[in-house]
Amino acid sequence: MNWIQETDPFNNTALSALAAAIPVFFIFWALIIKKIKGYLASLFTVSIAVLIAIIIYRMPVKLALLSSVHGAMYGFFPICWIIIAAVFLYNITVKSGQFEIIKNFMASVTSDRRLQALLIAFSFGSFLEGTAGFGTPVAITAAMMVGLGFNPLYAAGICLIANTAPVAFGGIGIPITVAAQVSGIPEMAISQMVGRTLPLLSLFVPFYLVFLMSGFKRSVEVFPAILVSGLSFAFFQWFSSNYMGPMLPDIIASLASIIGLMILLKFWKPKSIWRFKDEPAPTLNTDIKYSTQQIIKAWSPFIILTIMVIAWGLQPVKDTLNYIGFLKFDIPGLHNVIMSSEGNSLLPQTFKLNYLSASGTAIIISAIISIPVFGMRFSDALKLFISTLNQLKFPIITITSILGFAYITNNSGMSISMAKALANTGILFPFFAPLLGWLGVFITGSDTSSNALFSKLQSSTASSLGVDPVVTVAANATGGVCGKMISPQSIAIGAASVGLVGKESDLFRFTAKHSIIMLSLICLLTLLQAYFIKWIIPVYQMQDVKAAAVVPNVTQGYAFLLILAAVLISFISVLIFSQRKKSL
Repeated sequence: MNWIQETDPFNNTALSALAAAIPVFFIFWALIIKKIKGYLASLFTVSIAVLIAIIIYRMPVKLALLSSVHGAMYGFFPICWIIIAAVFLYNITVKSGQFEIIKNFMASVTSDRRLQALLIAFSFGSFLEGTAGFGTPVAITAAMMVGLGFNPLYAAGICLIANTAPVAFGGIGIPITVAAQVSGIPEMAISQMVGRTLPLLSLFVPFYLVFLMSGFKRSVEVFPAILVSGLSFAFFQWFSSNYMGPMLPDIIASLASIIGLMILLKFWKPKSIWRFKDEPAPTLNTDIKYSTQQIIKAWSPFIILTIMVIAWGLQPVKDTLNYIGFLKFDIPGLHNVIMSSEGNSLLPQTFKLNYLSASGTAIIISAIISIPVFGMRFSDALKLFISTLNQLKFPIITITSILGFAYITNNSGMSISMAKALANTGILFPFFAPLLGWLGVFITGSDTSSNALFSKLQSSTASSLGVDPVVTVAANATGGVCGKMISPQSIAIGAASVGLVGKESDLFRFTAKHSIIMLSLICLLTLLQAYFIKWIIPVYQMQDVKAAAVVPNVTQGYAFLLILAAVLISFISVLIFSQRKKSL
């Protein structure tokens, strides 16, 4: 017996959308007004969503509960798996004492908090977003900044805001790939359209970060650094997205930003060093000088991480790892039981346990490799891993609850109710198209998931209005980046990485208004693109969404894995050899 999704239970689009949005309103109220702890707010939210699905959307109790459980499973793997691995990797650098060297190195580059934020939160965070995606950049960069002496709330908040610029191309461009698969618009066209919108935000974000920290006057003092950081990132993000595709914009742009800023700091320094008000004087011993080998060793986990996640992002490597170790099973009682609201297709409900090809596995392998490099005992590392799990227990509850909320919202038809209400705005729809992406990322915590959820609706609605669909599909991705900083999933990750578990509401209130400001800019720009600056839209032809499946090239994947092993062995051998040579 199949159940057909209900998208308009009140036979009134506005009322149905309002009912569907109650859990969204609740979590805003719980975090901003009542300041409820994140994991409690998330548990209440998923409970309210289940009740609305059952009572108002007439979803069978069994399907509602199974949907929330399915979402919780996805929340744990791969999302929480990535966060656990990333925080564990960072904890290894701290426990081994190597992070002291990293702090000293960063202080030698610059001890100015404004410039450290540009280097770590914006540039290095963008690099991590481009390679691993999900919550990796916030988890690692926020923890690093706290280790350098940043106020925990500012560290997490600034890293969340900085993470807007690269999100649309995160995880080797997977959000754009998914949008293309769902909408039928060529991947390159969406990449070009996003690459003609997002660089304007990328150019703006570095100044915005420094302004939030220090005010306008202090921001002007480091304007050369802001300009180099933002301009280099924005230019290469535009260039690579328009001429190379969606896989490399974040990686190329972030490297250009890091290198450009490092070169600038060789020849230019701000007149005065800025630190937070009432911040204790730095305790770093500047008389200590570290050798190049010591610095490389201290950074080695992140170097290994970079090599690993780039390799894991290659399609032949993914295919090979999935061939070796991959489990997939249908959710009993849920798979192909729910029929879409159009009544023409059953919704597959499967759980994929790609335990080898998951990004979290690449990060955990990087951590395991780093253990002997740092001279740690594996028994100590195991204790540290258990400690990391204990550190993240409440964020894990938050993330699994929020993904349970996302799945019940999608399966019940509640998300389509909200989307249809926005689609009924007529000629103003391009203005609200980014809001749909923003809402999708807020609910799911992922630009990829938001694109999978709404790209088809964005495309069909735009076409019915005579607007080029690539404008609104791209707007779904660019609007989504503004929702990343307030997604409860991201808030939980940020709070956990800086030791603010239980104070998620403070972090949410810190980022909420900035999310709205940036979203408003994207909405206005999308409206202009749709009707007034049409010359910015790329020329393309629609593709067949039901393209033939490509047979995985497992042999090529094995070759790449052998090359990866050779690179890692060579890197580690050089590290060990240089250490022994120095000791002798």
